[in-house]
Amino acid sequence: MDLPHPGRFDDVPIVRRAAAAWPQGKRLAVYVALNLESYAFGEGMSEDIVPGSGTPDVLNWSWREYGNRVGAWRLLDAFKQSGLAPSLLVNSAIYKRHAELARAFRDEGAAIVAHGRTNSESQAGLDEAAERQLITQARDAIAAHAGKPPQGWLGPWIAETQRTPDLLHAAGFSYVLDWCMDDQPIWLKVQGGRLLSVPYPQELNDSNAIVARRHSAADFADMIVDQFDEMRDQAQGQPLVMGVALHAYVVGQPFRLRKLKAALRHIGTTHPDVWLATSDAIAAHWAKAQG
Repeated sequence: MDLPHPGRFDDVPIVRRAAAAWPQGKRLAVYVALNLESYAFGEGMSEDIVPGSGTPDVLNWSWREYGNRVGAWRLLDAFKQSGLAPSLLVNSAIYKRHAELARAFRDEGAAIVAHGRTNSESQAGLDEAAERQLITQARDAIAAHAGKPPQGWLGPWIAETQRTPDLLHAAGFSYVLDWCMDDQPIWLKVQGGRLLSVPYPQELNDSNAIVARRHSAADFADMIVDQFDEMRDQAQGQPLVMGVALHAYVVGQPFRLRKLKAALRHIGTTHPDVWLATSDAIAAHWAKAQG
């Protein structure tokens, strides 16, 4: 039976790829992605963290807003302490009310990655003109505040149409985080060239692990440590990428943040074979080295 396939990448198992290395011969590249998301009050799509009580859903909206007002600032301090510069996945609407927060992360060396306009919408099902407008508006709004266009893209709700990679490439993006299919960057075939897919985690993701699957803060911190230690071993044979996906309204809660800090310290401790990077740096190095 011939099942439908995206047709955008080659089916080469990881054990049959050429060995290479990250800068200075390092084996494992690690990046931490912090999602900064903005939701409309009382309309549009929403992530119901707890059962809501009608519209406007004050409980869920304000819970998410806690991340932008409090949690993300605490996480900024945690990143400083661990020596990690995160990749900031930004809804462009963040700049309307939380521009100071985005600037603070940028000033600490964070890579700014486009995460659409708002998580109150999805590009799934959009026609080509509407999707192109969503992508370019998010790109241009971020560029106006960050000083340069973003190189990476993560779609709101990790949703795409059949043409999304083509539109991203045409809009000047060099990589996408939507495809969680590998532990190495993979080239996607697109109209007019190719687009790099950088691994983004769905398992090592606080929203999925803590909110959806109800793991504890300690469980999630243990997952980060175990993933890091195991991938260091696996990476001795070939270069790998480990990502950690965070949301400020989830791990920015004080009791969860304490556990996360310990995991970040474990990663941030000097390891000669580990490259603490951003998704931008990983994509740029891979594109140059692997061509």
